[in-house]
Amino acid sequence: MAGPPWTERPYVLLSAAMSVDGYIDAASGDRLILSGEQDLDRVDSLRAGCDAILVGAGTIRRDNPRLLVRSLARRDGRVASGLAASPAKVTISGSGILDPAARFFADADVAKLVYVPGAAAAGARAHLRGLATVVAAGDPLELGAVLADLAARGVSRLMVEGGSLVHTQILARGLADELQLAIAPFFVGDAAAPRLVREGAFPHDAGHRMILAEVRQVQDMVLLRYLLSARPGS
Repeated sequence: MAGPPWTERPYVLLSAAMSVDGYIDAASGDRLILSGEQDLDRVDSLRAGCDAILVGAGTIRRDNPRLLVRSLARRDGRVASGLAASPAKVTISGSGILDPAARFFADADVAKLVYVPGAAAAGARAHLRGLATVVAAGDPLELGAVLADLAARGVSRLMVEGGSLVHTQILARGLADELQLAIAPFFVGDAAAPRLVREGAFPHDAGHRMILAEVRQVQDMVLLRYLLSARPGS
């Protein structure tokens, strides 16, 4: 007998910060600073409570994130609980051809997983030369297969930190359980800048509203926490 549906994939938490008009970055190559220190610390706390952090390959190329828990106390707490100091790093890529010098691949004590279509797996393994575990996840790549593989590896809580394409794919497939959205009090006003999501058909539309679970002020920002499913884990 199959178990409850939430045993087949991790609890998926999407975390993002955006401007009042819905942009998550600037159109230029310069990174747009949306969050203050208190919001960054809130995100750090979320990271510390997860088993893995997922970003798209475009985010690695654009922002070069390191995806580590910043707080020493939180890292020590994870280690004391028998965990790695920071969650596993996860990305999905159509090619797996990522810069081996990217900070995603730094930190030898943190597990790194790169999910690619089956046809790209051999090339990605040759390119990355052991810097990460390359996993074939269907042809074309299938997000459900990615989440099932993560669950099989012991990931019960997955944090997704972008970018727009990944958020769109996960939300449109109904694979997210929670959305934590921090709103920065300014406008970007540039249609060329990336937004929280791209065009798509989403299960949570005007007739199927998300559940607002929390509203919180974080310095000059507001945090909105929405529940997208009834699964335990929030």
